[in-house]
Amino acid sequence: MKKIDHIGIAVKDIVASNALFEKLLGVSNYKTEEVESEGVLTSFFKSETSKIELLAATNSDSPIAKFLEKKGEGIHHIAFEVENIQEEVQRLKEEGFLVLNEIPKKGADNKLVVFLHPKSTNGVLIELCQSI
Repeated sequence: MKKIDHIGIAVKDIVASNALFEKLLGVSNYKTEEVESEGVLTSFFKSETSKIELLAATNSDSPIAKFLEKKGEGIHHIAFEVENIQEEVQRLKEEGFLVLNEIPKKGADNKLVVFLHPKSTNGVLIELCQSI
């Protein structure tokens, strides 16, 4: 793994949360993107060395809607950038990690993504991401 790519934060109201994070970080979001397959609207903020991804549900069946219902707003995942996502998935499976989606899927911010189950990562949802 190369570095932490971003931290994902689940939010109920993307507009209000964008305003909050603009004040907090002193910068505007640089991208808003809907990932229809996941039922999520994302908004990205970037500082010098890191990114924050806000995630809001676009329908009641989305994983983010379920997360918000169960846990409320807050940190949803930590994403790590990898050079070769398929090799990294294989390596982590061999190390005993539970992989939620072995076949990388298209995520936001022009990335291929795979998630590791929180049961195998001390309760934290981990995203592996590779630039397309």
